[in-house]
Amino acid sequence: MFILEYLKSPRKVGAVAPSSKRLAKKMVAPIQFENCRCIVEFGPGTGVFTDEVIAQKGEDVVFILIEQNQEFWRKLHQRYQFKKNVHVVHGDASDIGLYLKKYHQQKADYIISGLPFASLPKAASQSILAAIKTTIGESGRFITFQYTMFKKSMFLHWFELEKTTYELLNFPPAFVLEMKKG
Repeated sequence: MFILEYLKSPRKVGAVAPSSKRLAKKMVAPIQFENCRCIVEFGPGTGVFTDEVIAQKGEDVVFILIEQNQEFWRKLHQRYQFKKNVHVVHGDASDIGLYLKKYHQQKADYIISGLPFASLPKAASQSILAAIKTTIGESGRFITFQYTMFKKSMFLHWFELEKTTYELLNFPPAFVLEMKKG
């Protein structure tokens, strides 16, 4: 399914295979589950990061998944529709403020992203990053992975980079960037 969705829309899907479990663990490692109320995931795809978050989050933590791809959204909805405080939204990441409001959240403590910023149009990237900056709290974190550091300066325009790690055992290998408001 993943390859088919990539072939249909490579600029939006951005990868030919789901992320590895090792990358998922690195993506959620910065999350302090005991101290958060709301986590948002952009582009959950097949749910590799989602499963890792659900395994660790408390029942009261609101978890909002925002997926634009219709097929991925449908599968995610079927899989997680009965999980407490897990909301699967078919929509655009730049509309995060609307979804937070819908689920009675003032801010996101953590936003994890599987979006392919390297292949997204510049205007779409800028719109999403602006929305992230306005919706994470002062102590909030934005965590994303990228296959190259080609867009690092774009991220640094909006955020302060706290930490970068690298996961070799992913196809392709990926950088994990942890950022806060700058």
